[in-house]
Amino acid sequence: MIEKLDGTRETVLFREGFGIRLYRNSEPEDYPLHWHTAAEVILPLDNLYTVRVNDSTYTLHPGDILIIPPGELHEITAPETGERLIMQFDLSLLHSLKLFDATLHLLRPALHVPGESTGTASSGLQALLLQLRDEYLGEAPLKEAAAYGLLIQFFVQVGREIALEGVRSRQARGTRLHQQIDTFLKVCRYMNEHCTRELRVEELAELAGYSKFHFTRLFKSVIGMSYYDYLTGQRIMRAELLLADPALSVTEVAMRAGFGSLATFNRAFKAYRQCTPTQYRELYVNWQS
Repeated sequence: MIEKLDGTRETVLFREGFGIRLYRNSEPEDYPLHWHTAAEVILPLDNLYTVRVNDSTYTLHPGDILIIPPGELHEITAPETGERLIMQFDLSLLHSLKLFDATLHLLRPALHVPGESTGTASSGLQALLLQLRDEYLGEAPLKEAAAYGLLIQFFVQVGREIALEGVRSRQARGTRLHQQIDTFLKVCRYMNEHCTRELRVEELAELAGYSKFHFTRLFKSVIGMSYYDYLTGQRIMRAELLLADPALSVTEVAMRAGFGSLATFNRAFKAYRQCTPTQYRELYVNWQS
């Protein structure tokens, strides 16, 4: 159920300062094209569920899991009957985890984890989501802490599975690609740590050991986006955390996040999140209150 929708932007209404919203949905209700600043995880329990994220359509079977990062436009088509678990959460809960930002980019536009019926091991992830559901809906002491712990376990397992798939892919596609992936993941980690200062492409190319031309071409081939888009995405995520502090002006946020000017920041933020930094801050204040 979408409680607050302004155009295509949904405001996820977290309650009582709890940065997770989880519910069992059995309504035969379609959801129009929308996006939100929360991340979303969908687990069908009974019958199919169809989700379109950008230009990709996912038909989810019971046991399948779909992870949608924040800011991705998506719409949902529900069957006449069925039940699914839907969880939305504030991504800042996980930003402090080392390498999580790099993993997040590998989830875009969405990550589809097929159920066991297709031969992949999603049962561990499903079990964690069901445990999280029980904690969220229960009345045990410290249920919020328990839910956050399970959320971290869930994404640790997702991240490890992504890393394992990378190992399998590298083994199948040869040592050279293996080395390239390791090199560009090292560059991504460097960009994560230094995104708030000026990073010239020449510096990154030297770190990777390639010419400027080959670096830009190979970065996009290996990571799936240009180095500039990756760097801007890191700065946007850093800005989202800073916007939670009402004592900082938007201009201060722009400078601290690594943007050269307020105009550049506003333009990039709106392109990535479909709202201005000020509107994003208002969304954050609304769910906190």
